[in-house]
Amino acid sequence: MHDDAIRENTARFSALTEGRVMAVLKADAFGHGAIARSVLESGATSLGVTSVDEALALRATGIGAPILSWLNTPDADFETAVRENVDLAVPSVDLLYSIGWAALRVGTPARVHLHIDVGMARDGCAARDWPTLCALAREHEALGAIRVVGVMGHMSCADDPGNPQNTRERLVFESAVRTARRRTLAPHILHLAATAATLTGVGSGFDVHRIGAGLFGIDPSCRTDMLRPAVTLTSRVVSSREVSAGTGVGYGLDYVTRSRTNLALLPIGYGDGLPREASGRAEVLARGRRRPLVGRFSMDMVVVDTGDDVLRPNERVTFFGPGSDGEPTVAEWAEWAHTIEHEIVTRVGNRIPRIHRTIETASQSQGAMS
Repeated sequence: MHDDAIRENTARFSALTEGRVMAVLKADAFGHGAIARSVLESGATSLGVTSVDEALALRATGIGAPILSWLNTPDADFETAVRENVDLAVPSVDLLYSIGWAALRVGTPARVHLHIDVGMARDGCAARDWPTLCALAREHEALGAIRVVGVMGHMSCADDPGNPQNTRERLVFESAVRTARRRTLAPHILHLAATAATLTGVGSGFDVHRIGAGLFGIDPSCRTDMLRPAVTLTSRVVSSREVSAGTGVGYGLDYVTRSRTNLALLPIGYGDGLPREASGRAEVLARGRRRPLVGRFSMDMVVVDTGDDVLRPNERVTFFGPGSDGEPTVAEWAEWAHTIEHEIVTRVGNRIPRIHRTIETASQSQGAMS
């Protein structure tokens, strides 16, 4: 992971949003580990995660910035979250009661963001139940159990700025905020936009922008080149062999060589997160040239056809990166696997070491994500 790219992207979003960036570091920062200090030093003013456990892990590293956790079951460790000053999203009455009771036991009001479902039918309170949630939240405030500091939502079609659903969802969100205030709640942190809604502008006009994928150079809207890709995945050659024409490769022998060629074995496979769906389409960069991965991906290994070149053991091969040296990009891997860039970068497994760097360094592992 390229720390300078993370910092650059964070600074760009900070400028775009006038300093209102919540850096979303869920799933161990999209699989890339400790970048909280980098984003906070580069313009983010708060952090977002899914679970209480993720929030507490950040607190354990000494991070004192505001943190919001927005996806928890009723039995989550809300008492510790309240003690550690973690903001909590409330999408339902059940969660409200659980958080309220935990806060009363601690003796400190929980800071909560009421979460409205604006149209995804996923997380968040259904619009029909919103007035009840707001009324009960006001009762909990009166008891000293919670303090409603925010209202949040998430847009479903923000990557398509012309989609009329964006207007409908903004109206739902704005109505939810008015309802909360009519119940004498006073949320001062309103947030609807994630990365796509920020880049397309359809979620603008509120207090905070939740930026996750954009930190790593991913633009879900595919409409800008302002972001710098931050992730590179490399591996090293185990061995090479020369084979004759008509040699089958891998399970099922789906690929058969058309002429005499050289094959190099790489110790990384779908067990490490390479999408098996990309078998037969994916390429890597080796010795400055694109080379095809051939045969079905195995759990622990893949094979690259290197033609007349014989790759040496331990020679580096790049699976994806910024593309500046001709290597495949995360976007290309997503296309080969019929998925999205987010999945490609988050699925890389824990057998692959993470190297955080600002300049090119050498890796001595079977694979490395930097």
